[in-house]
Amino acid sequence: MKSIALAFVLSVFCGSPLLAFGDRAHQAVTEKAIETLPKGIRPFYKAHRLEMPTLSMEADLPDEGPDRRFAIDRIMPFPFADVPHTEASLKERHPEVAGQVGRLPWLVMESYTKLIEAFKAGDKVRILEESDRLGGFVTDLHNPLALTENADGQRTEQHGLWMRWSVKLPEAMGKDLGLNPDAAIFLDNPNEHVFGIIKGTYVWADNLLYEEELAHRGHGGYGERYFESLVQRAEKLMKDRLSHAAEEVGSYWYSAWQQAGRPELK
Repeated sequence: MKSIALAFVLSVFCGSPLLAFGDRAHQAVTEKAIETLPKGIRPFYKAHRLEMPTLSMEADLPDEGPDRRFAIDRIMPFPFADVPHTEASLKERHPEVAGQVGRLPWLVMESYTKLIEAFKAGDKVRILEESDRLGGFVTDLHNPLALTENADGQRTEQHGLWMRWSVKLPEAMGKDLGLNPDAAIFLDNPNEHVFGIIKGTYVWADNLLYEEELAHRGHGGYGERYFESLVQRAEKLMKDRLSHAAEEVGSYWYSAWQQAGRPELK
C-alpha cells in the first residue's frame, strides 16, 4: 500500500512542475507585501529588500516539492468543518492520507515560529531569509490548485493546468500584475488563520477550472491566442489571489515582529 500511495503522490505532483506559483508571481507578492507593512517595520524591509532571496539580483527560486501542497479535498469534502488543525491530529485521525496530501499548513506554522526567533535574536540574515521563506509558503496557500487533488487538471481532462495557471498566466499578464493589497494586520491566532486562508482560496477552484476550460474552447493547443483568452477570463481571479497573498504575507511578518516584542530593526 505504501508503494501505491507513493506512486499517487509522484503522479500528481512530480508529473507537473513543482511550483505553487512561478518566480514572477512570488516576486510581485513579496514586493507588495513590503508595502503593506506599518511604519515601525516597513523601513527595514525596504532597505534590505534586495537581500531577500526572492528579490535578489540573482534570484533563483527552487522547485518547491510535494510538501508545499495541502490537497485538503482528499481528506474530506468542502467546507472541511472537521479537518484537523495539527499535523499530529491529522496523522491520528486520517493515517491513510496524512502522508500524501502535503504539509503546507505546518510549513507555515513552523516558519512563523522560526521568524519570531530570528526577530528575538536580532539576526538580520535570518530575519530576511525566514521572512522570504514564510512569504513563499503563505503565497502558496492562495493558489487553489495547491489545495486540491486535481492539482494539474488531471481529473477534469485539463492536463498541464498547473503550469498554465500558476506560471504562464502571471507571465502573460505583463510586467505590472496590478496587485492592490490591503494593509497588513496583526493576527491574533496565526496558526488557526492558516485554515481560514485555505477555505477562502479553495472556493475559487471550480471557477478557475471553468474559466480555463472556456479559454481553451476553439483553440487546438495552448499558444498565444489561448493565453490571450486566459488572461481575459482569469486575470481578475489571479490578481485577487495574489493581492490577498501580499496582504497575508505582510500580516504574518508584522505579527511575528509583534510577537517577538517589537525589536528595533536596522
